[in-house]
Amino acid sequence: MNLATVIAVIVLAAVIFLAGRYIYREKKRGVKCVGCPYADSCEKHGAPVSTKPAHSCGK
Repeated sequence: MNLATVIAVIVLAAVIFLAGRYIYREKKRGVKCVGCPYADSCEKHGAPVSTKPAHSCGK
């Protein structure tokens, strides 16, 4: 493997590691819909229907 391939593999591994760590930490905090900006106000997460914004999280 040449140097460019090694660097690309290291960068890809770091991105995957950091994404996994982020998801793990969010799940540990109790977030049910990781990445959804409305996760705390979805009907799916316990908020009343009247306060639910129009988005795809609370199907």
